[in-house]
Amino acid sequence: MPQGPETLVQVWVGSQLFQADRALLVEHCGFFRGLFRSGMREARAAEVHLGALSPDGFHTTLRVLRGERPALAAADELLQAVECAAFLQAPALARFLEHSLTSENCALLCDAAAAFGLHDVFHSAALFIRDGARELAAELALPEARTYVAELRPSSYVAVSTHAPAPGFLEDPSRTMCYLDEEEDTWRTLAALPLEASTLLAGVATLGNKLYIVGGVRGPNKEVVDLGFCYDPDSGTWREFPSPHQPRYDTALAGFEGHLYAIGGEFQRTAMSSVERYDPASGCWSFMADLPQPAAGVPCAHARGRLFVCLWQPADTTAVVEYALRADEWLPVAELRRPQSYGHCMVAHRDSLYVVRNGPKDDFLHCAIDCLNLATGQWTALPGQFVNSKGALFTAVVRGDTVYTVNRVFTLLYAIEGGSWRLLREKAGFPRPGSLQTFLLRLPPGAQGPVASTTPEL
Repeated sequence: MPQGPETLVQVWVGSQLFQADRALLVEHCGFFRGLFRSGMREARAAEVHLGALSPDGFHTTLRVLRGERPALAAADELLQAVECAAFLQAPALARFLEHSLTSENCALLCDAAAAFGLHDVFHSAALFIRDGARELAAELALPEARTYVAELRPSSYVAVSTHAPAPGFLEDPSRTMCYLDEEEDTWRTLAALPLEASTLLAGVATLGNKLYIVGGVRGPNKEVVDLGFCYDPDSGTWREFPSPHQPRYDTALAGFEGHLYAIGGEFQRTAMSSVERYDPASGCWSFMADLPQPAAGVPCAHARGRLFVCLWQPADTTAVVEYALRADEWLPVAELRRPQSYGHCMVAHRDSLYVVRNGPKDDFLHCAIDCLNLATGQWTALPGQFVNSKGALFTAVVRGDTVYTVNRVFTLLYAIEGGSWRLLREKAGFPRPGSLQTFLLRLPPGAQGPVASTTPEL
């Protein structure tokens, strides 16, 4: 729909003139919101002059506010974007910068955000540096930034195996979450699961450094546990929270943009397409747009601030769809067709989605990984040999530029380099059998948990 003159505002940045959507600027920029509502003479003028900013930085700002995703690689581009995000008070641009963090730009963004008082970008960049290679912190120019990073806790690799409530809710020493102590090369106990909680066919996700469990089952009839459970590692405590309106198990749970999403699942052995969103602040669930098809146990991942899900379709097709938050709709992204093979795990790194799928028919132990480049839409097969663990499908978590995978024999760490995963090092395998859910949590300093006990395979 064409915009009339009354909806546009002329903005001079240096010697360059921009015509911008007035409503867009008011919605996303505290500076323009205050200016146009102030009643000052400048608010009624036909033009606005921003002499302090760069034209390129303001152009980037407008592109991001319109929903575009410009590639910012040069140092000047990043610095100008930080400056605009701070001066214009533009949270959407700040979030875009947070989602654009890489090993190459994190030190620059951390220093720049500290200098311009852009705290959320500064904190996200510092966390990225803390989880990355040690040399990243050495690239920081500001002493206060180096101190801030050093005081942060790194993410720990955490796993929980499949557990249902024991008969009579008896205590079971194996019903625990465990974390990998990388220095001592052993798995340690983090916390026992609540007696009523079930991780069997449950959705498990992290949000705001808290772990959430939704929709596990108990008993042969798959009775859905009617409470959710949230673990806070800082206090070492669990709390209960409401389950989704629609009882569901084998649901995909995702922490995204400050909310939890329970995506699809089953109830009474029937797959569902419904999606619900949980707001931790209000403690309420609400229905969102349905998936394009009923689905249970779908892999999901978020990349560059975008949420993606894998769906299985006929003719051996794995379809990747994206949730458009503002429009509340699911959009098709790409499809992958492989004979007798579907994606069962998905992780993201920068502009790439890595879809892990089962190998040839009747070959349960082997799996293959295909990479979808979100910028080009192209698929490539990842070289290398990858295997499922006995009794458990391949699972992976990305921390910085490193992929963590685990089975009964080894915890394997891979470096993501170009179009491949290079084996970085081997650590101790998880000491218990069965399917695993893995994730990252920042654990408080203090006493280490006991070494996780070994549970024999059945």
